[in-house]
Amino acid sequence: MGVRALGFSLAHPDSSPGYATTLARLEDRLARAEQLMNLQRDGLAQVHGAVVLKRDLRRIMRRAQLMHLVRVAELAAKEVSGLEFQASARAMLAEAQNQKELLVKHGLAETLLDDLVKSMGQFDRAVEQGSDARRIHVSASAELDAIGDETVQLVNVMDALNRSRFAGAVAILAEWESVSNVFGPVRSAEKPITPGETPPLGGESSTAA
Repeated sequence: MGVRALGFSLAHPDSSPGYATTLARLEDRLARAEQLMNLQRDGLAQVHGAVVLKRDLRRIMRRAQLMHLVRVAELAAKEVSGLEFQASARAMLAEAQNQKELLVKHGLAETLLDDLVKSMGQFDRAVEQGSDARRIHVSASAELDAIGDETVQLVNVMDALNRSRFAGAVAILAEWESVSNVFGPVRSAEKPITPGETPPLGGESSTAA
């Protein structure tokens, strides 16, 4: 609605300083709204990307890296009593690094441990990316709502003057009323009334008695 109202106003300029100020403000708010909508889209895309990345990393760590680490640790535990690994991947990784020499002796692939370190780092970054993107999306949505309300107010200010300016120009006034409609341009959806019917009250035709 704001974009349509701006286009109409540029096509039908007015010399009033107040009108020009309102028009400039509307143009500024619409430009900011465009920026925020782009931030919204980017934020949603980044949140989705972070979710997919975390899911993939979780699967890799669980099915390959951590599984290998657990099985090697089970063998190592027979030699050193009390060797325990916590459920979390980070605790397991820290303990594995502390017991690296022993675990390598029992078959741990050193490259896998390095890969697990990389995976944990990527997972942490994915969590941070998701949190940042979600914060940006929420912030942009809140500001966009405020700009939407302000746009309606600005168009309402212009509405009073336009109704006065075009009081004698029926076609132009009708155009303004259409473009300033929040729900979109007005389009007639009425069907011709056939003989024997009366105009409908609720959207359906009724046969006259």
